[in-house]
Amino acid sequence: MKAIQSKSGKTTARSSRSWRYRIIPYLYVLPLVIISGAFIYYCMGFTIAMSFTDWDGISMDASFIGLKNYTKLLTPGSIFFQALLNNLIFLVVTVVVQAALGLLLAVILKERMPGSNLFKAFFFMPVTMAAVIIAAVFRGVLDPNLGGFNQVLADIGLGGLAHSWFGDPKTALLTICVVNIFQWTGFSMIIYYAGLMSIPQEVYEAAKIDGAGFWKTLFYVTLPMLRGTTNVLIVLGIVGSLKTFDIVMQTTGGGPGRATEFLNTYLYKVGIQQYEGGLSSAIGVLVLIIAILMSLGQMWLSNREK
Repeated sequence: MKAIQSKSGKTTARSSRSWRYRIIPYLYVLPLVIISGAFIYYCMGFTIAMSFTDWDGISMDASFIGLKNYTKLLTPGSIFFQALLNNLIFLVVTVVVQAALGLLLAVILKERMPGSNLFKAFFFMPVTMAAVIIAAVFRGVLDPNLGGFNQVLADIGLGGLAHSWFGDPKTALLTICVVNIFQWTGFSMIIYYAGLMSIPQEVYEAAKIDGAGFWKTLFYVTLPMLRGTTNVLIVLGIVGSLKTFDIVMQTTGGGPGRATEFLNTYLYKVGIQQYEGGLSSAIGVLVLIIAILMSLGQMWLSNREK
């Protein structure tokens, strides 16, 4: 009888310890869940709720108006669609150019030429800098009166091309794209470089034995094996383009006119400057939906290719 009780006690103690071991990992995660719930998911739910109201963004008075905010934003010819178009152009240009330049730099640096570590640090440096600083530098360099870029164009006989790069509606958006590409190409380079380092050297040796040159190796070996890396960069580019705010506000402020109006700058102007908190909340909800749909679409395409 004592032996049976002893075995029962050991089983109970063992199950108690097992239960504690299973719950301990969740206790480590619990503070993060609480903080995320308070600062992310609660704010997200509050924004969604306010998007259905007429709210000035300051007072506690908010009257329910249904879908009127969304109807106003989704009316053909609205500022929202202009901002969305600018965001899409910005997305395509920056993602494509950053990926191409980043891959090219990564392939070159993979050869471990003398000074390659210095070049990696040089190209990655803008990533570590605040966007506000980079925007201020480009604003000074491209200043139509005192900027050095227009002066260089004049010195080499191309003074006819000199003009206000941020002030011309035809070039303002592409100039902002250049600023973003300058800042984030180094990030694409490092990601691609890490992907290249994970490709077995035997694959390249086999391609060389089969007579594949540089370009055939690049398009038929390197790029297919970096497809996952490219998909990650595209998803990050989608999210990053929809979050773009600081560079635009520091250079053009969304102008001239609406030539560089982005979704986030439009949200800021509506919510902070015009005191239409309900409408700005609706813009935020639409931005979230667009980001989710575009990211899911990219992941679906990548899975379909696989």
